[in-house]
Amino acid sequence: MTLLAFDGVTKHYGEELVLDAVSFELDRSEVEVIIGPSGSGKSTLLRCVNRLAEVDNGTIRFDGEPIGDTDADELRRQVGMVFQDFNLFAHRTALGNVTLGLRRVRGFSKEEARERARRELEQVGLGAQLDSYPAELSGGQKQRVGIARALAMDPELLLFDEPTSALDPELIGEVLAVMRELADDGMTMLCVTHELGFARSVADRLTFLEAGAIVERGDPERLFTDPRSDRTAEYLSRLTGEY
Repeated sequence: MTLLAFDGVTKHYGEELVLDAVSFELDRSEVEVIIGPSGSGKSTLLRCVNRLAEVDNGTIRFDGEPIGDTDADELRRQVGMVFQDFNLFAHRTALGNVTLGLRRVRGFSKEEARERARRELEQVGLGAQLDSYPAELSGGQKQRVGIARALAMDPELLLFDEPTSALDPELIGEVLAVMRELADDGMTMLCVTHELGFARSVADRLTFLEAGAIVERGDPERLFTDPRSDRTAEYLSRLTGEY
């Protein structure tokens, strides 16, 4: 059942310790949400999963195999990532942004790629924006293109790096709605987000990360109502006004 496993993962940037012996497991079809203050290592943790950053010590296993033994391009076919700043090509339409990876990485023909991209864009509610360029899309629509692009590769795991942080408040809901649908469909997801309502209602587990180390991890409802760590309680109280 375990799809992703961290075992003592440590990462430095220069002399700064960014990840401090992080260990946990994520099972298939589960949603894990990571929260924590800025600079706590959350985004670095995600980047290590698909080898945009390499760990210094410890092991990350994907489907039982150390990711360091896996070709990076092959790994990224199975592990999709949705970035906070969209990472779309400005000179390509929504359809073009999604078809690019299908043709270059998956080897799809032009027509196969267009059909798959169209289907994924329709799934995230962008069937009417296939020929729109990023400059013509709202922030929420751009992020949904990013999600469609990741889904088109047929990944086993999706990583979300604060996918709503660059959005205006009124656009956040449309992205979270897509993420909820993916969770309901059984997609395995590892999400970094400050959207605590989403974390509380959708996540199977919630992890509080600070200074690169796991402070507390467990059932989201328990962490919200009865945190075992004073630091977890303090952090959540600042965001929710509870306690």
